[in-house]
Amino acid sequence: MSDIKEQKKETIWNSKFILITIINFLLSMGQFMMNTLVPKFADSLGATPVIVGVVSGMFAVTALGIRPIAGPAMDYFKKNRMLMLSVTLIVIAFIGYGFSKTVPLIIVSRLVHGMGIGVAIPLSMAMASNALPASKMASGMSIFSLGNAVATAVGPSIGLSLTEHFGYNTTFFVVAGLLGLCLLLTLQLKSNAPAKKSPFRIQLDRVIVPEVLIPAILTFFIALAYSSITYFIVIYGGLRGVDDIGLYFTVYAVCLLVSRPISGRIADKYGIDKTIIPGILLFAVSFVLISFSETLTMFLIAGAVSAFGYGICIPMIMTLCMQLSPQNKRGAASNTNFIGMDSGYLIGPVIAGFVITGVENATGSEAAGYAMMYRVMIISILTALVIFLLTKKKLLVRLNPDDAE
Repeated sequence: MSDIKEQKKETIWNSKFILITIINFLLSMGQFMMNTLVPKFADSLGATPVIVGVVSGMFAVTALGIRPIAGPAMDYFKKNRMLMLSVTLIVIAFIGYGFSKTVPLIIVSRLVHGMGIGVAIPLSMAMASNALPASKMASGMSIFSLGNAVATAVGPSIGLSLTEHFGYNTTFFVVAGLLGLCLLLTLQLKSNAPAKKSPFRIQLDRVIVPEVLIPAILTFFIALAYSSITYFIVIYGGLRGVDDIGLYFTVYAVCLLVSRPISGRIADKYGIDKTIIPGILLFAVSFVLISFSETLTMFLIAGAVSAFGYGICIPMIMTLCMQLSPQNKRGAASNTNFIGMDSGYLIGPVIAGFVITGVENATGSEAAGYAMMYRVMIISILTALVIFLLTKKKLLVRLNPDDAE
């Protein structure tokens, strides 16, 4: 009888986990549609590559700015109410996009968007991890992140298709409606206040959890590189004369649907390092392929390789964050990890824009600027690999102290 009860406890499928996974999917849909559309929207308004990069990464300014408040708040206030408020801000941001006619107005909406995302994404990850049994953490987080995979598949393509038929502004209003549904779902979540509550204070150890600094640094370097795909791949494909570049995201996501459940089971059984290292290496290879891509087929191959790279290592690094943190600090731990991600998304597009402009000025070819930018970004990915290899033993000992002997 006790065995049956234990088996029930060990399943990842419970109502709270399922609901927060659906909410995360809807948030991801809005995010991936916007990541693809904002650069093109700014470009259509006459913005230079550098300005496109600034606009694209601008949401990370307020996402980072909200972190000192969000980290302590996640482990103090009721998480469901915080999620509801943050999703409300995201809806307001999309309504702002819908009314935007100039680059400055887009930037204002990006700043509001960043404030909402800065709370909603790490908070949903913390809530999902708290709904999972410890022995199924990697598998559960891989399933949780499948929402991102599906959103990656359909989000950019749907967004691009809607803009072709209705224009940018109407599309933004449609996405605002989608996220309104997400807001309604947050009302169904139940969350108790933490059992042990200390006075709410904004202090360093409640904003940044030292135990997860290394994973957060890994996330920073990988996100810095990935931002160049998120924000520039559609423009780059157009310069190469590639139609239907949105299919890049579809292939990427289909491969994620295959790879993530498998990688989660491998990590649970053999160790998280068995997925992170090959994931980072494959991600670096995908940038080489993108930089030399001139046809749709080449871009799609690069997308598949990227899915088995970024799509595997990032969920595993997030899992590592949750495993290294005490449960009562998982909100702050998730927040710490996303400080790394937001910083990468803030700095990455700006670096990319400067590289593109510099090479274009030197060669007279904008496409050559984009190609070189993707090769330069490989440095960031390899930096993450070196850091993980140097710290792997220390991290694994902390995960499994009984095996340290």
